[in-house]
Amino acid sequence: MKKAAILLSLILAIGVLAGCGNSTSTTTSDKGSNQEESKALKIGATAGPYSDMVTKAIKPIMEKKGYTVEVIEFGDYVQPNLALSNGDLNANLFQHKIYMENFAKENKLQLSELISVPTAPMGIYSSKFKSLDEVAAGSTVAVANDPTNLARTLGLLQDAGLLTIKDDIDPLRVSEKDVKDNPKQLVLQPIEAGQLPRAADSVDLSLVPGNFALAAKMNLLDALKLENMPDDYRNRLVVNTAELDKQFAKDLKEAVESAEFEQIIDEQFKGFGKPEWMLKRK
Repeated sequence: MKKAAILLSLILAIGVLAGCGNSTSTTTSDKGSNQEESKALKIGATAGPYSDMVTKAIKPIMEKKGYTVEVIEFGDYVQPNLALSNGDLNANLFQHKIYMENFAKENKLQLSELISVPTAPMGIYSSKFKSLDEVAAGSTVAVANDPTNLARTLGLLQDAGLLTIKDDIDPLRVSEKDVKDNPKQLVLQPIEAGQLPRAADSVDLSLVPGNFALAAKMNLLDALKLENMPDDYRNRLVVNTAELDKQFAKDLKEAVESAEFEQIIDEQFKGFGKPEWMLKRK
């Protein structure tokens, strides 16, 4: 009996040691896996120029820093923020400051911008007129029917000298009623923003947001006038607020601030308006 008890104790001791060995091995493996995951990024962007910007201008720089980057394309402006908030993405690139703050407030999300990026400006396009001086009284003008794009539209028409708008308009609630003076009696025709490129052939003027112009293979430089875009309307890289100080977030910001990033923008994203921070460093 004594020998049997000793033998059983030895077996149990070996089992415990083996269990400890397996536990240590698993922990080490998990740590290694976590370290690898910290270098694997998923960045969401709307299909078109901004997924291209991530793929062509951000991803190569981040890969040089040791990251692997997967670009996830979206076809709407809702899912990229929801996917970011629930952890399916590390960052996204598709929205401006006003949209981000309003979406975060309405959906109770904690989102923060890392940095603004060069953004395709809205333009005034026409198949009828070759310059703004030719715009005739009573001309029909296709404009976006959503408030955020309409605010930019009215601002661009004002900058072009075609009308004036009221002071301190609310970009989230703007309407045609915010037009103060319309000396040429322009007829504004609100339609879905995605239809504005097609409308350029059927109306006198069409004010097309840059992303939709590029998606329709329009040349930004063909516009009669391009928007002098306020920085609040420039797109930005966005992360969850809790991860704002993570190393990957710092590296993403550094990538966008690099000379290599700006060179790619100059070569492959002609007509994109640069944010103030980029212009100031010249």
